[in-house]
Amino acid sequence: MNFWFDTSLTTQDVAQQLLGCLLIKETEEGLTSGFIVETEAYLGEIDKAAHSYGLRRTPRLVPMYQSAGTIYIYTMHTHHMLNIITKEPDNPQGVLVRAIEPFQGISLMEERRGRFGVELTNGPGKLTKAMNINKEDNGTSIGASPLYLSSKERKMPKKILSTPRIGIPNKGKWTEEPLRYIVEGNPYTTKAKKKAVSNSGWI
Repeated sequence: MNFWFDTSLTTQDVAQQLLGCLLIKETEEGLTSGFIVETEAYLGEIDKAAHSYGLRRTPRLVPMYQSAGTIYIYTMHTHHMLNIITKEPDNPQGVLVRAIEPFQGISLMEERRGRFGVELTNGPGKLTKAMNINKEDNGTSIGASPLYLSSKERKMPKKILSTPRIGIPNKGKWTEEPLRYIVEGNPYTTKAKKKAVSNSGWI
């Protein structure tokens, strides 16, 4: 299951194929994991909402210009955001992982977050805090420990919905482009009805 290294796929394709993949983080405190239920695609040079729009380069953006599978972590309002680079070097496109359905280490996630149920990981900053994903993961590979995708465990969505991305104002057509992908019916997606339903949205 190395599709995230396949640069022949579009970033939109990768964003959808990541849904249902098991994201794992190993720490000294213990292992946590969760199934990805929400993603957003960012299309690099042409995408006014992307950090790399116009092939902008800064020290912070170095991971975006590396190979597919590289992890790019940035901070927004003190929250870490997890992105996976999707294309070949110098083609800075990626996918933001926005939400997960917790699977392993749930009590550890609850301890870190001080939250329970769907509020635990139903947003990009929430899931990174719950899993202790941080700047140390920046520039590493999603194919190797300590932060990686399982090659064995995954779930299959019954239906994937595409919507405009969240929090992207004043970017012309890029504000409304349907580049956010969610597992329909899963309660851990952003702004979903706050009703925890086990295995909701999976085949």
